[in-house]
Amino acid sequence: MSERRRRHGDTEAVVLDIGEGVGALIVYTSAELRGAEIEVSPKDVDSPRTHTEIRERRVDGRIVYAGVFPKLPAGHYRIWTDNPTLPAAVSIESGQVAEIDWR
Repeated sequence: MSERRRRHGDTEAVVLDIGEGVGALIVYTSAELRGAEIEVSPKDVDSPRTHTEIRERRVDGRIVYAGVFPKLPAGHYRIWTDNPTLPAAVSIESGQVAEIDWR
C-alpha cells in the first residue's frame, strides 16, 4: 500500500456514521494546527483513545480547518490537549453532531 502525501489545498469528503447510540464530533481549529493529530477518549478513561488529523476543508465556499470524528458512541468525552484554555470536554449525543471551536 502506498502513502499519498497531502498537498496544501487537498480536501476530502467526510461521511458521518451517526444513528442510534452513535454521534460525531467536529473540532474547528486555526490553520496553524493543520496536520496535527487530536485525540478523544471516554471522560473517565485515558485509553483507548481515538484520533484524527486536522485537515483543510471547504464548507460553503470557504476554507476551515477541522478534525472530524465521524463515529463515536454516545457519551461524555475528554479531548486531549496541552492547552488548558481550550475546551476539553464534550458530550456526544445519539444521532447528533457535536461541534467544538478551538479557533
